[in-house]
Amino acid sequence: MSTPHNNAKKGDFAETVLMPGDPLRAKYIAENFLEDVVQVNGVRNMLAYTGTYKGKRVSVMGSGMGMPSIGIYSYELFAFYGVETIIRIGSCGAYAPQCKLYDLIIASGASTNSAWAHQYQLNGVFSAIADFDLTRRAYEVARKNNFPVHVGNILSSDIFYNDMPEIWMKWRDMGILGVEMESYALYCNAAKLNKKALCILTVSDSFVTKEETTADERQNSFRNMMEVALEIA
Repeated sequence: MSTPHNNAKKGDFAETVLMPGDPLRAKYIAENFLEDVVQVNGVRNMLAYTGTYKGKRVSVMGSGMGMPSIGIYSYELFAFYGVETIIRIGSCGAYAPQCKLYDLIIASGASTNSAWAHQYQLNGVFSAIADFDLTRRAYEVARKNNFPVHVGNILSSDIFYNDMPEIWMKWRDMGILGVEMESYALYCNAAKLNKKALCILTVSDSFVTKEETTADERQNSFRNMMEVALEIA
């Protein structure tokens, strides 16, 4: 089968898919970590690959930027391709002062300024959370490898260039560790479809110190989170 966004056939994807935002990061993971790799999607250059890691079948696919994009790809993987687990691996901006450049953040929950959950017509606010077992295992792998790691709530934002540049401080004051743009939609899709999801992030810049990494570093480094995700896949 195929969808408007994916020309893979049923069975082309493993039950676990790693999803970086950047399709070139997906390509990097496939070329540097997986064996017996086959490209299974190239529609809109949203590259997807399936191979093996330490003998286990694993897929990796880009998600694009923002909740609408990961919302489409993750829904199709869960609903149409038999995928059971999606592990997002991405970059984030740190809100919390203890989260330093290159540290890992495991998102046990995702807050949002998005209207994503309005589609469910709930009489309240839906709290989007990660799968506990994936969260626990990711934390244990990170600690075992002495990777600096933090676990907690993040913000999935619809806005990159915010007209209120200091609004991040209000989220920081509520204990939010950092900001990205995808995980809330992923967690909602997983909850609705009874699947598993986790987001592992690398701090690429800090709202506190104003430090930041380069585009090349974001595409080709951040190996710690890749290794953690592959170990729990």
